[in-house]
Amino acid sequence: MKLTKPLVVLDLETTGTWIDKDRIIEIAMVKVMPDGQKEAYSSKVNPCMPIPAVVTELTGISDADVRDAPAFGAIAAQACAFIGGADVGGFSLERFDLPLLAREMSEAGVKFEWQNRAIYDAQKVYHLHERRDLFAAFAFYCHQELKDAHSAMADTRATLAILEEQVRRYGKGNEDIEALKEFDYKMTGDYFDAERKFRWWNGDLYMTFGKYARKEPLRVIAQKDPQYLQWILDKDFSDEVKTMVQEVINGRHPKQTA
Repeated sequence: MKLTKPLVVLDLETTGTWIDKDRIIEIAMVKVMPDGQKEAYSSKVNPCMPIPAVVTELTGISDADVRDAPAFGAIAAQACAFIGGADVGGFSLERFDLPLLAREMSEAGVKFEWQNRAIYDAQKVYHLHERRDLFAAFAFYCHQELKDAHSAMADTRATLAILEEQVRRYGKGNEDIEALKEFDYKMTGDYFDAERKFRWWNGDLYMTFGKYARKEPLRVIAQKDPQYLQWILDKDFSDEVKTMVQEVINGRHPKQTA
């Protein structure tokens, strides 16, 4: 791989997927120079908030692992200096890693302008060049080429074969199809409702629209501005949302389920 300028490939592990609020718990970077030399930088980071259990399960990083690690503000200038004027590469970094990193840098008083440099996002390249349809899934799981693709019966039989193989592969010895329910992401559990108007973060529920969007948890809004929540009950929201909002107004706050 020939380079005309340094390239920094980076990855973040974070407390969640909300760019506006979640925090870094680990940062790792590898800088590749045009002459082929490489330099690495990595650090655990104390997010100054509890790490959700689902994140610990996914990353292996627990509260104990970061208890003595620096807060990001203490290493922001160092991390920014490591990147310098290099181009940046990663996986899904334009949608997540870079915006979250820039927010953390800004909160630490460090200026990090990633939009003005070349970005090489491996996820974008992958999704543009590799099929992610039923044809590809059938080849991946069943090691066969799907004949008569887009024939309803052929697609149905292929999907059944894929489900059977997924149960065998991911069921951990349980051949019951309900083993696949473990992989129902339920919008990754981040949102209360299907329309994503209300989002969980750190055990509290936030609005993602209106003047309080991403600013105050519902329990705080209910105390300081209950009339703002009252109008939701008369608008075109689902019964589930209206019931939840009425409960919050009445002082009973919902709890996030796993």
